Amino acid sequence: MGGAEVSDAIVVGGGVSGLTTALVLAERGHRVRVWSREPAAATASAVAGALWWPYRIEPAELVGDWSLTSLRRYEELAGRPEETGVRLVTGLHRGERLAALGPWAGQLKDLVEVADGLRARLPLIDMPVYLGWLERRLAAAGVAVEQRAVTAFDEAAAEATTVVDCTGLGARELVPDAGVRPACGQLVLVENPGIEEWFTEADPASEATTYYFPQPGRLILGGTAEVDNWSTVPDPATAGEIVARCARIRPEIGRARIIGHLAGLRPARDAGVRIEAEPLPGGGRLVHNYGHGGAGVTVAWGCAETAAQLVGPAGPVCTSGSPTTARAPGSG
Repeated sequence: MGGAEVSDAIVVGGGVSGLTTALVLAERGHRVRVWSREPAAATASAVAGALWWPYRIEPAELVGDWSLTSLRRYEELAGRPEETGVRLVTGLHRGERLAALGPWAGQLKDLVEVADGLRARLPLIDMPVYLGWLERRLAAAGVAVEQRAVTAFDEAAAEATTVVDCTGLGARELVPDAGVRPACGQLVLVENPGIEEWFTEADPASEATTYYFPQPGRLILGGTAEVDNWSTVPDPATAGEIVARCARIRPEIGRARIIGHLAGLRPARDAGVRIEAEPLPGGGRLVHNYGHGGAGVTVAWGCAETAAQLVGPAGPVCTSGSPTTARAPGSG
């Protein structure tokens, strides 16, 4: 290995999934490094709204447990909102009904069905602050986050016994996995005219979801989910439509000063989230954790725990036999 530092695991990908997985591994005693093509602030995770809720993600039979694992973490972190960026905020999912949700919904103590939808008190996460908190936690745990582009997993396998693939949309080329596709989401940032609760309403006839999320110093308006749109340049016409939809719910939004525009690419996967381990040439192990669609923040801790189970205990990893799989339909 040419004298390079040897780690138990190298996590490839520095978005919320990669940083969370690295932290879980470090908490379990692994020597971990993170290789990321770009800093966390430049990843799609930094563009997220980000309200805890299983949205545009499969497989349904696994998503509930992953989401609840994350919910418990966020509820703890909400006790220090200035530090972590996590707050518990009340709002309305207009048009949603309890009967349409999975068993996970029964675990939400503050979820109530009302005439026009579901009211709930949920984690709302200020992503720039939260990503900074994750980076500080990793630094305190001795985990180096290195800005480094990866063209093949063999590069990381030369320096670690296990490679963890948290590359999101990058998995399309790296794995390669043609089922990974972008779902472009556009947001508008405005000065908050005094709105304290979040709001969402899905339009079944289109890819649009109308929502607004009150974050410190701004109100985030959305949104879109344009599958196979690779552009991260905000479209002015789309921005105007977003503001108009939100203003139909709260007219004062239409008079709010626009302070910014954002667009990011959600890493959707046709077959749903892939969490699976396979042997690498030379005796190493590759653990995949990608395809989180529009709910990467919502499932981050649960998926990280599942991926960490496949990595195994800190120390040498046995890679004999067939690949180990955390069941996700369509994996592989």
